[in-house]
Amino acid sequence: MPESNPRTALVPLAQGCEEIEAVTIIDVLRRAGVKVTVAGIESLNIKGAHGIRFEAAILISKCLKNEYDLIALPGGMPGAENLRDSKELTQLLRRQQKKNKLFAAICASPAVVLQHHGLIADKRITCHPDFMDSLPHSQVVEMSTVNDKGCITSCAPGTAMEFALALVKELCGEDVAADIAMAMVYR
Repeated sequence: MPESNPRTALVPLAQGCEEIEAVTIIDVLRRAGVKVTVAGIESLNIKGAHGIRFEAAILISKCLKNEYDLIALPGGMPGAENLRDSKELTQLLRRQQKKNKLFAAICASPAVVLQHHGLIADKRITCHPDFMDSLPHSQVVEMSTVNDKGCITSCAPGTAMEFALALVKELCGEDVAADIAMAMVYR
């Protein structure tokens, strides 16, 4: 499925990120031929919310000059708070929004990161039920995954596969997403 000029995605990882979400996003995007950059917020060595360790390829500070078709945030706590507090990630997300490029977040990150930085003011969104009350009720959609105006949000580890396939659909098309879902026996 890789193409000659592949789409690009940035997946930032912070200490305390939700492992299922991070791995699912990275894996499914790579299956679609997307060139995924895994960037560490504080360091290259990341310990997830449940003690699973990751090794990022690059520090987020080295990504500031790059352009991405997508920036996708895993959730988890305190991972979402650590993503929120990254000045470099905030700069990248604001640039992404200004250029009308795709950005996405799952679990706590829609509320803790995107809402905190004013990136979802005009969008319909969803997030983990524990964070719903921190979002404007007029914007909240009680669905597992929502795609609105270039912002894709989802609920939790249990919706990570649906979320990742929604990212593939947006970046690479419905046929690619359907082929990957079929190959992975996702129903």
